[in-house]
Amino acid sequence: MARTLHQPHQGGVAVVSLGQGEQPSSVQYQGKPVMVVRDSDQSWIAVVGIDLKTPIGRHEVQVRSSAGEHKKAFEVVHKEYASQHIKLKNQAHVTPAPEQLKRYEREHAEQMAAYGRFRQAGPSNVLFDPPVKGRTSSPFGLRRFFNGEERNPHSGLDFAVPKGTPVSAPANGVVTIVGDYFFNGRTVFVDHGQGLITMYCHLDSIAVQLGQEVQRGEVLGRVGSTGRSTGPHLHWNVSLNGNRVDPAIFLKK
Repeated sequence: MARTLHQPHQGGVAVVSLGQGEQPSSVQYQGKPVMVVRDSDQSWIAVVGIDLKTPIGRHEVQVRSSAGEHKKAFEVVHKEYASQHIKLKNQAHVTPAPEQLKRYEREHAEQMAAYGRFRQAGPSNVLFDPPVKGRTSSPFGLRRFFNGEERNPHSGLDFAVPKGTPVSAPANGVVTIVGDYFFNGRTVFVDHGQGLITMYCHLDSIAVQLGQEVQRGEVLGRVGSTGRSTGPHLHWNVSLNGNRVDPAIFLKK
């Protein structure tokens, strides 16, 4: 079933077949370890996250096993994303003051460290139920303009649901961040294993602690409007081998 994740566009996921033999000792893409799991036919596959800014064309993973090293190729194709213009009352969330910028840089470093972790334990599942029940609003990849100024593309998927809506873990994992950030507001990171990390932000309240093991379906917190937010919603993102990818790819159809 993991092969259904194969959408090898910018901001997407490539599923690379590794054959029926022994499990590779490691697979890397751009110098980073990537997820290796058995698919439903018991063959091994690499599940590779593709950054939004990845050049289109041929890419390769490096496969190491007891038999030696070899490369497996896949093609990355272009995907066009829409634009979104947002008006913010708090101009500091558009152009932070120097002390706020220092805070952001510190928080950004914490998040990058969490995204860069790679636990050998595999995820309990890679096809997710949505973390909240409700309609999605801003999709992944939007080019965003805050008060007319362009900022980074939207790195997650937004759910427009009421304040207080419970937010559930889509797979088993370990809580690696519990924070209250300048842009993200109250935030939780869950490490599901093998480089699969999910983030939940703008929360009103948090129900878990740093280092806690959580089970699929367990409540992580409740939806709010903290940080850079124009109203109650959940911003949810998915990171794979350090790259933010479209969370919609992981949702059960």
